[in-house]
Amino acid sequence: MELKQSRRDVLKGLAAAPLLAQVGGQAAVAQAPARPATAQSAANPSFSLWSLTLQWTPDMDEACAVAAEAGYKSIAWTVRPGAHILAANVERDLPKAVEAAKKAGLTTPMIVTPIVDANSPRAEAILATMQGLGIRYYRGNLLGMYDYKKDLAPQLEAVKPRIASLVKLNEKYGTTVMYNNESLGTAIGSGIWDLWTALKDFDPAQAGISYNIAHATVRGGTDWWVTIRFAAKYIAGFSLGDFKWVKKTDPVRGPRRTDADPSWPWAAEWVAPGDGMVNFKSTFESLKLIGFTGPIHVFNEYFVDVPTVADPVNMLGAGIGTYKLQMPKELYVDYLKRDFDFYTKLMTDAQLI
Repeated sequence: MELKQSRRDVLKGLAAAPLLAQVGGQAAVAQAPARPATAQSAANPSFSLWSLTLQWTPDMDEACAVAAEAGYKSIAWTVRPGAHILAANVERDLPKAVEAAKKAGLTTPMIVTPIVDANSPRAEAILATMQGLGIRYYRGNLLGMYDYKKDLAPQLEAVKPRIASLVKLNEKYGTTVMYNNESLGTAIGSGIWDLWTALKDFDPAQAGISYNIAHATVRGGTDWWVTIRFAAKYIAGFSLGDFKWVKKTDPVRGPRRTDADPSWPWAAEWVAPGDGMVNFKSTFESLKLIGFTGPIHVFNEYFVDVPTVADPVNMLGAGIGTYKLQMPKELYVDYLKRDFDFYTKLMTDAQLI
């Protein structure tokens, strides 16, 4: 099936872009601290489709079949409300999910969870189940939101004991939490530098960052060139997506609020990879230079045009928590394949995978 959006011109443009090493200096990047070896460390990172993208599927087997058909070799299962796996049923359902993935020829290098600290509901049950399945990495939830009416430094200090409580559990179960850098206007960790500040006194084998390049670019523009080096030792995982800046004039596409001032008209709109502002070519070259070998996952949160639907359609489906696919399955898989090919070509060119 021929898609409306071609990536040929995008890939040509990226291929002509200057090497990131010329910006920051290859020698400086090569001196970044190496990631600690773990039981799941490999010569190359894994590249997973986040199962939340497939939440419209009726069961785990169908989700795995779609991921495999799109070209993926790994899946990042979601263990949280509204997902295929609920925390209340993790002992029963996560093993089923991993087995379903194996049958489809997929691995499960990481999961996505609502865990923030040791007091998060069912945190220990989730980690114990992961240990039994040989899964080391999990993405944690946000550490919280800043109150901009108060001094921010004490608020950042206050999250450290919460991280410390989770570090103890991770030591017990041989797991690693990866906190995400969300670009919401008041999110703790959105700048990377503050997330690194909160983590820097802990062992990166137990607590690190799931570095989201789209959110990092939203918050810092090209400053990710600095933060990806600064936090290199703590970048345990990596998340992919793309965006562009838009004025809030189109409620259909739902631009994401990323500024603390609600009256500010500009917001980030998630788009298909290569259609936005993220420099993926330099991103993957940078990951190669810092010796990154952790899990990479992609979340397909953007809108596409479907001939049979009047308004642009969200790739996640309609209805948060009850996602329903709004396009023919064949077309959806083609979009997934397109994105998979886009990312894997650039990662292969950078010798990352």
